[in-house]
Amino acid sequence: MQKNNTEYPTLKELEQLVWRKLQETFSSVMTSMLEAYDEEIVKQRDKQRFHYKDKRPLKIDSLFGEIELKRSYYRDRETGKYVYLLDQYLQFEGIKGFSPLVEEAAIELAVTSPSYRKASNTLETLLGYRVISHEAIRQHLLEVEAMQKERQPLTLPVLFIEVDGLYLKRQEKRIKGKEEKIAAVHQGWEINGKRVSLKEKRHYVHRGKEPFWEGLETFLMETFDYDPAVHRLVINGDGATWITSCRDYFQGRAFFTIDRFHVARDIRRLFKGHRRYRAMQKAFAKYDGETLMIELNSAVGTLRQKRKKSV
Repeated sequence: MQKNNTEYPTLKELEQLVWRKLQETFSSVMTSMLEAYDEEIVKQRDKQRFHYKDKRPLKIDSLFGEIELKRSYYRDRETGKYVYLLDQYLQFEGIKGFSPLVEEAAIELAVTSPSYRKASNTLETLLGYRVISHEAIRQHLLEVEAMQKERQPLTLPVLFIEVDGLYLKRQEKRIKGKEEKIAAVHQGWEINGKRVSLKEKRHYVHRGKEPFWEGLETFLMETFDYDPAVHRLVINGDGATWITSCRDYFQGRAFFTIDRFHVARDIRRLFKGHRRYRAMQKAFAKYDGETLMIELNSAVGTLRQKRKKSV
């Protein structure tokens, strides 16, 4: 057999190379589109009201790399303020330095991750560069309530709520850290091929003095067409006392379930190395609750026998 001396990159290297090229292409196309929109706005604006001043640089970190362009700067004669009409037309805030999709991804990761830093690091791992700092994520979450949106109609008699706590360390000495309580509320899932997205998602950051669940229910009534007498809640979280207290607050109006991350963690902690552990993992991955319970019950029985023998 003839020896093959051709050198190929590894699959990982090839994937990284193609990903970088896609990022470069995306950035180029987005820059061209934004500059074209900006020029169109210059021509079609209300010239009596918006006085063109000059063009100023803009850099935005997006999910696919940095976008860099120059956009038009105007003076609003009615208000006396200076504005970027491109930002207003496309509904984004260039001053933030990151795109709306980065913003949404960062908030979602902050809710589902154990810390803001972890959320930031996860984005960096996925995208190949640091797109947003953990402090920027924290600051944006603190401003979420200021972004008022119209109340969302409810298409189903149920809302789904993902709840978690993020522990914040204090920079000052002798000052204890604080757990920040956050919830992601949505109306179910949309499946498009292998992709799953949450419908009408909203985020709640608890900062009031009232109990968490009381504050959250107020948020539900202000954000959705939520009626406590009609709608039911499916609440997902870990087993922390402040989370499971939802049962007492909502009584029969809510169903609580421990999230899959913590279920998987506890199964691994208790049964890793057990001969039935692999079967548990497979049943859990397939959402086969009946098989999982059979495997768990069988494993628990063997654990009890081992304890008796060791006594």
